[in-house]
Amino acid sequence: MTLRITGVSFRDFRSYEAFELRNVGMLSILVGPNAVGKTNVIEGIQLLTALTSFRHATIEQLIRHGRSAASLSADVSDGNRQLDVGLRMEGHVKRYQLNGKAKKPAELKGLVPSVTFTPDDLDLVKGSMSGRRQAVDSLGSQLNANYYLILKDYEKVIRHKNKLLKEEASLLLIDSIDEMLITCGAQLTCYRAALFEKLAPYMKQRYEQIAGTRERFEAWFAPSWESIDEKNPQRFDVSRETSRERLAAALKEHRGEEVQRRRALVGPHVDQLVFTIDGLNATHYGSQGQQRSVVLAYKLAEAAVIEEMLDQKPILLLDDVMSELDGERREALVDYISDDVQTFITTANLAYFDRDMLSSADVVNLPL
Repeated sequence: MTLRITGVSFRDFRSYEAFELRNVGMLSILVGPNAVGKTNVIEGIQLLTALTSFRHATIEQLIRHGRSAASLSADVSDGNRQLDVGLRMEGHVKRYQLNGKAKKPAELKGLVPSVTFTPDDLDLVKGSMSGRRQAVDSLGSQLNANYYLILKDYEKVIRHKNKLLKEEASLLLIDSIDEMLITCGAQLTCYRAALFEKLAPYMKQRYEQIAGTRERFEAWFAPSWESIDEKNPQRFDVSRETSRERLAAALKEHRGEEVQRRRALVGPHVDQLVFTIDGLNATHYGSQGQQRSVVLAYKLAEAAVIEEMLDQKPILLLDDVMSELDGERREALVDYISDDVQTFITTANLAYFDRDMLSSADVVNLPL
């Protein structure tokens, strides 16, 4: 059964000395003017569910100014189980707990999954490729603890390799780090490709629901060692053995260039995720409306994949996105919200919500 949040509590987190929500229902609308701390609530809930922050903040930034530690907790229940997820941040350390017992983040991944949608996510299409990789990896980390661990291993390896290249280390040392890069890099690419293969058909379906079938949408993944023809999307062989072989060959081929440029040029950190509309790259040729439809389709696809793989609907965290979407896209989002999905929405304007939606919601006014 799906776990739902029944209460949240923060202490010395961001702008809050104390914050509490009790008897939380399926839809909570947090309303207040800008700078009142609405986004902090969404971030806190994300830290307790996805175990990450969309702001990529340091622990020091998360702790209320002048305090030495912050604590957050969420009561969750599926009607049978009652659980308490806790997080304490102090110094440079985050410590998670489940029912008072210390847990590693990897042990809590997927327990209470969530999908977060913020105005910054609207750059998913027109922004950098690294943002897309990060979005997929964040989802993968919720779905699979091994994905999360391999990702962290790869990040350490690639940082070390870039340090060696920058310091003009010996080729023997570069060979040694490349062996590690092949091992975890090939695995990460396999995980990422498999996840994107699940996301792509859901994205296509959701995009057509939003924009209609008059536009042909495609989403596809290309590992770093493949060249791309955007007008002819194709699926690449990303089996483990093939990935190891192709990655090893690409590293050998680009060794001279990497040494010359003093940075790593091959590996999952340069995998590509491409969105096209009628055969044209949506990043360069999509209208603003089309780009926003792609982002919304991606977010709804995330939710669908979580439901498929974990057999539970994720919690939806919407931070002031209603003001960024036009009526058609707001309606598509509201249609999903009404489908038995626990949702937290922040807004400065209740006019974006109809009377029926407001009557079924817990409206929380956040004072200055």
